[in-house]
Amino acid sequence: MKLSVNIDHIATVRQARMANEPDPVYAAVQAELAGADGITLHLRQDRRHVQERDLDLITRLMRVPVNLEMALSMEMVKLALKYKPASCTLVPESNDEITTTGGLDIMIFGQKAKETAENLKSAGIKVSVFIDADPDQVKNCHRLGFSLVEINTGPFAASFPHGNWKKELDKISKTAQLAKKLGLTTHAGHGLNYQNVSLIKTINEIEELNIGHSLIANAFFLGLPEAVKKMKELLAE
Repeated sequence: MKLSVNIDHIATVRQARMANEPDPVYAAVQAELAGADGITLHLRQDRRHVQERDLDLITRLMRVPVNLEMALSMEMVKLALKYKPASCTLVPESNDEITTTGGLDIMIFGQKAKETAENLKSAGIKVSVFIDADPDQVKNCHRLGFSLVEINTGPFAASFPHGNWKKELDKISKTAQLAKKLGLTTHAGHGLNYQNVSLIKTINEIEELNIGHSLIANAFFLGLPEAVKKMKELLAE
């Protein structure tokens, strides 16, 4: 199972002081050297952490695929077409949220998501949709022509280990199974850490995990390369 490292929260620390460090570009380089299979970053419309400069440098310097998380806006489409990351993941976005709290409802935003994806695909950019673990979401992604989805593991992570995590894990598993049956590639992420990732990695249909906050948090104590290596080891076991 592959690992894409989300470096957003390196930028969060930098922006807390409006300083030049820590540099998310350097973090991306360190993650790549430590074995990350990809780098993910979310350029938000309010620019609360990642900046356009970060996207520019990371897309030019990385040898591993760069995945840009983005809202359904023409501004973000133009930036994606300008910097051409390997892939874009369409996510919901709200200024009053601390972080992404749920999947993009493709039943409501399906047509807009399809139009956005067509613009990106015309430039050779792969397009994914961040969705909740719901079979209807997968069916609609397939109907609209998407070939890649990322399943939101947030509810599972939030319920582990003292809540109803087994039910949430089962929902993720069934959603991933349906996605594969329909011919969609499946990624997953949100809230994953060293303690709960072993359960997610048992779902064979999931090909890649997108992990950020926990890796950055552990990097404060271990260093980012060691934090990434430890997660890679867990995924390889």
